[in-house]
Amino acid sequence: MKIMFIIPRMVGGGAERVISVLANEFVNRKIGVKILMTSGSDMAYKLDDRIEVIQIGERSGGSLWKRIIRIIRMRKVFRNNPGDILVAFEPTTAFFACLAKMGLKRKLVSSERNDPKSFENGKIREYAYRHSDKVVFQTKDAMMYFPEDIQKKGIIIANPITENLPEVYTGKRKHTVVAAGRLVEQKNHVNLFYAFRDFLHHYPDYVLHLYGQGELEQDLRELAEKLNIKESVIFEGFHENILNEIKDAGMYVLSSDYEGISNSLLEAMAMGMPVISTDCPSGGSKMCIQNGVNGILVPVAQSGALAAAMEKIASSEDFAIQIGKEATKVRDRFSMQNIVEQWIELLTEL
Repeated sequence: MKIMFIIPRMVGGGAERVISVLANEFVNRKIGVKILMTSGSDMAYKLDDRIEVIQIGERSGGSLWKRIIRIIRMRKVFRNNPGDILVAFEPTTAFFACLAKMGLKRKLVSSERNDPKSFENGKIREYAYRHSDKVVFQTKDAMMYFPEDIQKKGIIIANPITENLPEVYTGKRKHTVVAAGRLVEQKNHVNLFYAFRDFLHHYPDYVLHLYGQGELEQDLRELAEKLNIKESVIFEGFHENILNEIKDAGMYVLSSDYEGISNSLLEAMAMGMPVISTDCPSGGSKMCIQNGVNGILVPVAQSGALAAAMEKIASSEDFAIQIGKEATKVRDRFSMQNIVEQWIELLTEL
């Protein structure tokens, strides 16, 4: 079996991390793997040397001519690699793949990585998924958003937790709050900053470590200064592997307005960290968290509720330890072996 993953570029994001994890594991299982990058040369994750990376263009805009060129180049790659099963992450890429493979009898699996209600281009999404052989969703809520004909092609496969996690931390936790993700509007770090400001009124010795890069970094720096929390917020930038750095953090917070299944949330739980997440569409967080048992769910964009959840963890070491201990059970539920086997079973049946 030969697999070709298709993605615009391998930047430091959740979908890209999942591709890197699956690709590395597939080649270890003697499955041929290529990664086709359609819009850039970024490579944020380490790949096995046996994985062939194909680049067909630099980062580009959305003009019609550039899109046509991209489709022509994709088609040429498909023709030169007969027998590859195509796996497209990102709906526009899946749409281009549908057009590029016309008449070539290629199998195509599209993968929905986020909340479909939160994006435009709904017609492009539906066209791509209708013309795919299978569609992988992370959550049931995401799959149920689509018409019945697409749901019939759908299968739910969660994100895998990497196997090289550090041991569960059992020592005394630092007075730190960790958030990890791209600095973009979706992640709603603005809500987190307001919540953290209120939290600091009661727990002034805590520090917020923000991991990630993105277009809103300067805006967030200015907001931190405006809220007088600048000295308590550290912008850490992008780190490929932050787990050893954050394993002893006091808590992890996901403040997104919408999300699939957050890789960083899963990893924080697997590390035994007390976690807080917004109960955001398309239901990824509530798949992972049983509220009050292995973490805390809060309403989207409500800084007061988020601040209260942070205070609950900071005020009770026993509660923090208990939910952290329960959180580690995601290691089995979302294990690399379980998730990879589901992908292989899907691809083998095509």
